[in-house]
Amino acid sequence: MEISKALRSQVIIDALPYLQKYNDKIVVVKYGGNAMTNEDLKDCVMSDIVLLNAVGIKVVLVHGGGPEINQMLKRVGIESKFINGLRYTDEDTIQIVQMVLAGKVNKELVSHLQNHGGKALGLCGTDGEMIIAEKMQGEVDLGFVGEIKRVTTKPIIDAINNGYVPIIATLGTGEDGQTYNINADTAAARIASCLRAENLILMTDIAGLLEDKDDDSTLIPAVSISDVPYLKKSGIISGGMIPKIDCCVEAVRRGVKKTSIIDGRVPHSILIELLTDDGAGTQFM
Repeated sequence: MEISKALRSQVIIDALPYLQKYNDKIVVVKYGGNAMTNEDLKDCVMSDIVLLNAVGIKVVLVHGGGPEINQMLKRVGIESKFINGLRYTDEDTIQIVQMVLAGKVNKELVSHLQNHGGKALGLCGTDGEMIIAEKMQGEVDLGFVGEIKRVTTKPIIDAINNGYVPIIATLGTGEDGQTYNINADTAAARIASCLRAENLILMTDIAGLLEDKDDDSTLIPAVSISDVPYLKKSGIISGGMIPKIDCCVEAVRRGVKKTSIIDGRVPHSILIELLTDDGAGTQFM
């Protein structure tokens, strides 16, 4: 069905206040889930980022690459192991993780964004000591899984100031030179807070935080971070949503204005989140 000129004009007019709000501001997007593996959705994400960058919104893309890592590990005969949602990363695995994330996935995303008319610069957390990490401590040894000690934003800011969209693979370096695997949600939250980002967006394969996890119509559109402990106690926040929402809470506490968990299965969900009142998922403030 052809969209009338009047409707097209109204869409642009309605978006104007949001474009003004985010003009010259930084938005960090953690890219993952189905939107990263479905080619049509990938095209939507890249075109969204190019558009936002063209109108003065500074987008930083942070990515993981779990499916690609699993495929490569299987190809070389290494079993993928997960403990409490985190990948067990021994010496052989960290080499594969580094090769896939910083080499294959990162450069493919750079190429894909540039094919949509944007300017991208591929970065890794080990570049310029961007992410300094240390071995994650806990009851179970996860190998070379790291916790972030500090983030140096200069490589990211330099890329932004030169008109590039930074695309960041989530690896970190220890002070002894050891490379560590960093959870992408955690890295995105810390990077967003260090950049004093206006918004942190986590793309997922669900609609957002649901009162009933099996019913998308029970989406909770907005949550105050002060309500998160109650929502955990009541079981509304549970399972795999706990670490994602913890990242959102941590980002807000560290100075990010707003964080959002959005449905990456919806085409152009980034634009819907940033340029409409309702957004595309659950907002945390």
